[in-house]
Amino acid sequence: MPPDLAGRVCVVTGASDGIGKATAWALAARGARVVLACRSEARGRAAMHALAASVPGASLDLRIVDFSVPSSIRDFARGLAADYPALHVLVNNAGLWSNARVLTGDGIELTWATNALGYFLTTGLLLDRLQAGAPARIVTVASELAGGLDVTDLSFARRPYDGVTAYSQSKQANRMLTWALARRLQGRGVTANALHPGGVRTGIFRKGGGLRGFLAAAATRVVGRTVEQGADTVVWLAASPEASGRSGGFFVDRRERPCRFRDEAAEERLWSACEAATGFRYVLSAR
Repeated sequence: MPPDLAGRVCVVTGASDGIGKATAWALAARGARVVLACRSEARGRAAMHALAASVPGASLDLRIVDFSVPSSIRDFARGLAADYPALHVLVNNAGLWSNARVLTGDGIELTWATNALGYFLTTGLLLDRLQAGAPARIVTVASELAGGLDVTDLSFARRPYDGVTAYSQSKQANRMLTWALARRLQGRGVTANALHPGGVRTGIFRKGGGLRGFLAAAATRVVGRTVEQGADTVVWLAASPEASGRSGGFFVDRRERPCRFRDEAAEERLWSACEAATGFRYVLSAR
């Protein structure tokens, strides 16, 4: 990978720990200006101080945002637009696992609101700045734990709630929305890809609670990858010349893999559902 990303502005969501923090470190070490988008100000500041100590001269910018709350995302996007005329990389990484069905203030199930709608709205609101920074890249951290999507019941109003299903449907959506976005971005100098980072030793499963979360956390502690290993493909897609121009792919260990969820009609139905839920339509610059 190039040792110098000077002049590039990279936004990393969920950058206070785990894969996000490791990604931010790698991009900052290559000279990029890195925006750390974090929900907790205390954890975000701790991460920023740790990164600054380990990467001398790092260019860092902490922004506080709750990706389950549309108004918070809009404030975040407005602040970035005011301060940065162009963005070059967006890493959609912030996410959660909830063992209990929790509804946001907008009546949307929390996992779906954060892991799917949060990515959709954040990307859309920052898209004009990414197009201004072209060539630019959008990298979405998905998962091989994916499936169970029911576009007619995304908040589990009818289905019995299950934390695994809620998480896996959001991760299926991450891929499908990436393919729909990549089609819309063709010829505009902005690529969109999704990836599976592997089973990584992060706190996401433990924080979700419940027996399954406990077992998943225990398994990743024993056989999981380090966060640096999990961030490798994220950073590769965000910065490597080898990934330049590649779009609409699903990657594992830097290799593109087939995705069983590719279905343009289903992707467009999901896209429309996300537009309705967020009240937001993407605006694309002229080719």
